[in-house]
Amino acid sequence: MSLLREETVKKQGYNLHLIQTGKFKTNTFIWKMKAPLDEKTVTYRALLPHVLQSSTKKHSSTAQLRSYLDNLYGASLHVDLGKKGDYHIITLTIEVANEAFLKDSTPLLQKAVQLLKEILLEPNANNGAFDSETVEKEKRTLKQRIKSVYDDKMRYATYRVTEEMCKEEPYSLYVHGQLDQVDDITETSLYKYYEQALNEDELDLYIVGDIDKGEVEQYCDELQFADREPKRTAEPAVKENIEVKEIIERQDLKQGKLNIGYRTNILYGEKDYFPLQLVNGIFGGFPHSKLFINVREKENLAYYAASRIESHKGLLMVMSGIDDQNYVKAVNIIKEQMELMKNGDFTDEEIKQTKAVIQNQFLETIDTARGLIEVLYHNVVAHTSINLDEWQDHIANTTKEDIVNAARKIEMDTIYFLTGMKEGDNR
Repeated sequence: MSLLREETVKKQGYNLHLIQTGKFKTNTFIWKMKAPLDEKTVTYRALLPHVLQSSTKKHSSTAQLRSYLDNLYGASLHVDLGKKGDYHIITLTIEVANEAFLKDSTPLLQKAVQLLKEILLEPNANNGAFDSETVEKEKRTLKQRIKSVYDDKMRYATYRVTEEMCKEEPYSLYVHGQLDQVDDITETSLYKYYEQALNEDELDLYIVGDIDKGEVEQYCDELQFADREPKRTAEPAVKENIEVKEIIERQDLKQGKLNIGYRTNILYGEKDYFPLQLVNGIFGGFPHSKLFINVREKENLAYYAASRIESHKGLLMVMSGIDDQNYVKAVNIIKEQMELMKNGDFTDEEIKQTKAVIQNQFLETIDTARGLIEVLYHNVVAHTSINLDEWQDHIANTTKEDIVNAARKIEMDTIYFLTGMKEGDNR
């Protein structure tokens, strides 16, 4: 089965990615801005997209901008931040109705491109400074966003194991920035950084829907940026014979969070990447995986136990919730499951089942416009070009030997345990 095809066109200062399909009732525009993670800029980047989406020169309040979106048949606009490897990604999404379903001839595609241009190039700013009221409002919200990680202990444990594991590496930075930097940002300094980002970031625009490619390309001629040579980060070094770090942190909580970080030494686009997907799936990615069955079900040690991979940094992260007294036993059983993977101690049935789940998960992901774009954007980050059909073929053709070879590259790096107070500690 041939899946959707992406056509990439070089425009003024950015790449335009067009995916023509009639399967969605909406047309989706996703704007990506990529730059290396940097302690000096991470908080600026966390604040900037929220200021840009709050208002524009033409729609100078959030209420006005949202009213305009409502008039475009309930179009939606939102922003997001992410990390892929040592890159910080700003994402801006506009979704509009497919014009074919409208009773009138409102040119929604064209209006969506114009709105994107307005948000990016005609912000609510004067004399080299963003609107001060907007900036202060979004700074308050950003502080709450940063603080919220401390309230959700699962998220906090994931953040902390990454911070400890990747100390002195850009990837350790929190995607929403640093609390102690927020107050120092002014409407002028943020505007200066906005100009820098638009001039230096790697820029990509994805448009997915029932579109006329020639027509959309013409609309996008309105969007123009300076040419640039995007900055690249250094590829992570292969790490072997790692001295495992053990971090125990105590807070007032009832259920401990045991997170373990591994270095996979495998990145997206490399030949071992798809076998690594199978390693993760058999090891801890799904309900039929070794972690779930052995740590949670058989031994009854964990409330949850799972693993995931970070494709562009070469990490595999284990997340589990355990009682304090089960710490040593849980760590040992998790280690045992990884040794089983390295020794090829898994069945053909496990491989078959994991391939089926990965393939189904993949098809579910690309069945939404946003999911489809996230899969395709891996190619931009990794400077490679794997199309959707190849993705499926690589999974289908992975052998047991491939899986074992990938597993043997994996090295445990950091054990992090967030646990309760000792008896007698101040609470």
